[in-house]
Amino acid sequence: MQSFVYRMRGVAGLHARPVAQIAAEAMKWASAATVRADGRSADARNLVALMGLDARQGCELTVEVEGPDEEAAAKALRALFDF
Repeated sequence: MQSFVYRMRGVAGLHARPVAQIAAEAMKWASAATVRADGRSADARNLVALMGLDARQGCELTVEVEGPDEEAAAKALRALFDF
């Protein structure tokens, strides 16, 4: 399993545009990706679940990727988390 932690910097938090980008990227990979925030978790492919995390500025997100292409998938997802 590959994982990384990201602290939300943007004042808008995890809003529609980054959620759509994360879900689109996660769907490209065979590996499963999970985003965790404040005791809640969401499948990275699920737009509604990601929005339901209600991650705001300062919130710490943990992204876990597990599967046959986890290293490449984690690297690609990590590149999206600079919003």
